[in-house]
Amino acid sequence: MTILLGHLLGRLPIGWLQLVHNKTRLAAALAGVAFASVLVLMQLGFLGALVASIKLPYDQMNADLLISASDMNTLADGSPLPRQRMFEALTVKGVQSATPLYYGKVEWKQPDGTIRNLDVFGIDPSVETLRNPAISARLNDISLSDVALIDARVRNVSKSLFAKIAAGEPYRFEVKGRTLKVVGTFEIGGGFSADGYLVVSDQTFLRLFPQRSAGAPNHILVTLAPGADPAPILERLRATLPADDSIVRTVEETFGRDQAFQTTQRPVGLVFGFGVVIGILVGIIIVYQVLSTDVAEHLKEYATFKAIGYSQRFFLGIVFEEALILAILGFVPGFLVSLLLYTVVATVTGLPLAMTWARAAFVLMGTLGMCALSGAIATRKLARANPADLF
Repeated sequence: MTILLGHLLGRLPIGWLQLVHNKTRLAAALAGVAFASVLVLMQLGFLGALVASIKLPYDQMNADLLISASDMNTLADGSPLPRQRMFEALTVKGVQSATPLYYGKVEWKQPDGTIRNLDVFGIDPSVETLRNPAISARLNDISLSDVALIDARVRNVSKSLFAKIAAGEPYRFEVKGRTLKVVGTFEIGGGFSADGYLVVSDQTFLRLFPQRSAGAPNHILVTLAPGADPAPILERLRATLPADDSIVRTVEETFGRDQAFQTTQRPVGLVFGFGVVIGILVGIIIVYQVLSTDVAEHLKEYATFKAIGYSQRFFLGIVFEEALILAILGFVPGFLVSLLLYTVVATVTGLPLAMTWARAAFVLMGTLGMCALSGAIATRKLARANPADLF
């Protein structure tokens, strides 16, 4: 390593030699940087899983535009929407179809007494509301009363149950005082607010939620004529529908608003954001402690260099050398540990948690910056002092 760094730097790698001189301190510093990297990678992973889980239901929508209540922040909240808005939307030039989507939540009690929370989609079985092939193939089945399709990725439920359902063995369970017959499966996956999804017809949905009205869906999914430009149609819809009770957006725009709300307004998003900040602060403090201690122990040597004319840039180069070595050598084990934790957490929770190269590169650059900042702070005493004061 000494020879390699010497070739790269074009000089004796003083920073590396100072680090390896005290191997115990080096190990502690690398452990600290690795811990900070793990903390940041995990928090960013959870934040990414939150965003991915928010996007899951939007990806299922067979629509170009989405009409929702004007007070809607997320897919699950907001007031019911007058069904009349669907018929008004159909009068707008360029709109090919419009269909209601009912959205609710139910609890699925397991034999051991635990509860699985399911988000419920109520759809018109005569229309392909969702673009999931497994759901489209069973639309005729769910048109029957109290028949449902269930998400095969509901967390913490035996996969053998879903395998039996997929093989043609119906499964019955009671929810909200009614017995649902599950005749098929599909795959979406759970998130932070629910363990999975359930799809029923609009009529079955209204039986499960008797307080809801057929004339008040949660959202209206709008598809446009082939080749139509969404922008002018969007403007015409906004001019046609009353803004006091409805809002029209593209599906992507609705998802973006939902994501922004849940990551900046809801506690779970804020917690993950603060976790990233805390991880960075932990890393800065640990690396600063190591580098400042190292600078203090070698003040006489630095004073000699300064007395014979070496500039502050030379000292910064040594400390930055140490900082970059700590950043790279500390990030590698942190990255490997995070990969393992991602796999374990994704398996146990069913969350869409996956490492991306962009995230890894971002954290590596952040780690380098964190260590460089710590090094710059650690050399302040050298910049201000006279050589004689350092002896």
